[in-house]
Amino acid sequence: MDDALPSEGIDGVKSLYKKLHSGLNDIKTTAEKDAEAIDDVLERLSVLIALRKASEAIPHEKRNKRPRGLSPSITAGPTPAVTAPPSRSMSITVPARGSVGPQPSIPFSREPKARREALAKQLPLQEGRKVAFHPPTNASKADSAAGGKDEEWILAVVTKCINQDKNRYEVQDPEPQEDGQPGQRYNTTLRAIIPLPDPNAPPDSAAHLNAYPEFVAGSTVMALYPDTSCFYRAEVIASPRDLNPGGRVSFGGQPSVLVK
Repeated sequence: MDDALPSEGIDGVKSLYKKLHSGLNDIKTTAEKDAEAIDDVLERLSVLIALRKASEAIPHEKRNKRPRGLSPSITAGPTPAVTAPPSRSMSITVPARGSVGPQPSIPFSREPKARREALAKQLPLQEGRKVAFHPPTNASKADSAAGGKDEEWILAVVTKCINQDKNRYEVQDPEPQEDGQPGQRYNTTLRAIIPLPDPNAPPDSAAHLNAYPEFVAGSTVMALYPDTSCFYRAEVIASPRDLNPGGRVSFGGQPSVLVK
């Protein structure tokens, strides 16, 4: 091994060492900055992914047509009670599990007898009355009082009272079927339907909006998603009392929408 000093001497070695040391420090600094940049990009991507998942709580393709499946943003809740006037161009809010709003003046019990007693002043429901309907599993025209999952409620219209029995009705899905035929009809009972406020009822009527409770800001409700006939979990941002007319709700953290 040749231990002889280079021709430039010890000063040359020191100069070369300083250059190598400086270069290695620059490389280390650059690598650390690149690692920080990568971490920042990964964090931003995770945020974007979370936002994307939130926006897909109600998939885009389901916003123009009533979904046959359930929105991931909906959680199981008790039989709901309606608190806003029905209309396809308006949102209808019903309380979900854990709602902090006032309790409904009408107890929507699962028991048929209790349901009939609570709705006695509105029975029999008249043809054309809009209702929130809980469709059965594997829906068909066969009789079924209830079925499916607790959170699945759609908008429906009463077509007739069956055999003059105030507890039994035929209701129709307002949306056409996939083959273009009129919406499917169902034979059901009061256990699977909730009458919506009737905008044409007199103010002192049990069917008028005045007879239904109003949910304040912060209440968790089920609301009719705009341009669909299906109810989704939402939060009341402003009640109709705060914004006259109408109120605002937010679906799954999305920007609030006006309801009337």
